[in-house]
Amino acid sequence: MAEPASSSSTRTVDRALALLAEVCAEESISLAECARRAGLPPSTALRLLRTLESSGFVARDAGGGFGAGARLIQLGASALGKQTLVRLAEPALLRIVAATGESAYLSIPGPNGTAIYIAMSEGTHAVRHTSWIGRAVPVADLAIGRALAGQVPAAGYLAERDRLEPDVTAIVAPVRHPGALAGALSLLGPTYRIDDATMERYGHLVALEAQDLSRQLGMPGRIKETVG
Repeated sequence: MAEPASSSSTRTVDRALALLAEVCAEESISLAECARRAGLPPSTALRLLRTLESSGFVARDAGGGFGAGARLIQLGASALGKQTLVRLAEPALLRIVAATGESAYLSIPGPNGTAIYIAMSEGTHAVRHTSWIGRAVPVADLAIGRALAGQVPAAGYLAERDRLEPDVTAIVAPVRHPGALAGALSLLGPTYRIDDATMERYGHLVALEAQDLSRQLGMPGRIKETVG
């Protein structure tokens, strides 16, 4: 008996979405690895990836690997740009950069023990940290992981040097809304430029911005102090 058309179409969509999820998890992924992770025969994966490529959702690089296509990036950026959290966080990110010159990020919990950058404001120094919106980073044993788990000391922020990336210092504070963690604000900059005193000053700033953003999301608290 032939499979109903609706069932076949649903299965095709499910497979395509599974492949798309694997493509988005990496900067570039081979056909074989993408098919393995999605549990599909390489021939089926290739057929679906070619369809996604023709629609602009997937792009192939010079080495033959697959990555997010322009249409997918455009749709993702549009969706993220409309989120209340991103909209509310933008002034905080700009203030952090204005006060420090270092890059500032907003992240949210992602799948499989990751955090996903959903907004950023790039630093103004000639040497500065850069990343891209939509990137997922592992959070195990990192400050951002503890922040997203609510494991924050009384100072209101966490800081660490040279953990996820060599020569990069990260300062992170959680953003809360009633009943849950909404995400985290982060400052990332070269370790050589952030000594202990600077780390404490920047940490206080990031914590205050995170507290103010949390208040805008409905958490009780005082108005943010002015930090020089």
